[in-house]
Amino acid sequence: MTRYLDIPKPIRSGIVVVDPDRGTPQRVIVMQFNPDTLERTLAPQASGAEQGDRTEALRLKGPAIETWKFTAEIDATDQLDVPAPFGIHPQLAVLEMLVHPTSGQLRANQRLAAAGTLEIAPMETPLTLFVWGTRRVMPVRITELAITEEAFDPELNPIRAAVSLGLRVLSVNDLPAGHRGAELYLAHLAQKERLGAAGGAGRLAQLGLPSI
Repeated sequence: MTRYLDIPKPIRSGIVVVDPDRGTPQRVIVMQFNPDTLERTLAPQASGAEQGDRTEALRLKGPAIETWKFTAEIDATDQLDVPAPFGIHPQLAVLEMLVHPTSGQLRANQRLAAAGTLEIAPMETPLTLFVWGTRRVMPVRITELAITEEAFDPELNPIRAAVSLGLRVLSVNDLPAGHRGAELYLAHLAQKERLGAAGGAGRLAQLGLPSI
């Protein structure tokens, strides 16, 4: 008989914030519950498709634009034995800071502007990876973050929320050559190729065709 303790626990999905120069994780955000569903969209980058150029109909300009959407649940009431004086404010703040520059960066830009700097470079964020199991580790940019707070404690701290995340996978077309994120994207693409090769091939006869 299989004991309850012998059943392997499912691994969690999450986000890893990485130093792009050293490649060391700066923060690991583990989802409290794995989302029940994932919505993935791949938009091919066809060459000449808009102009109807017949010589370019089968060419690709680069990797498909891949986006992910899912909703994650955060619930402090599931952890009653863990002190939570701020409710789930800390968990929400960690996610929100993925789409904000830091106050230090904003103050530094204010100082540059006050000193008369004519051109201020956009603020760079750390490299963000989305992890869904060992076979899906990819560099991403967060394109959407929507939070629905559903319950509160007596101090009006949120204690339960649904977080909807939209992600765009960053490919070699989005990152400089040699960037750590570009290498991670190529590894992600190579994993797709290996999985596709493991799927096996069908036969024309199964489609009712003797030949083409």
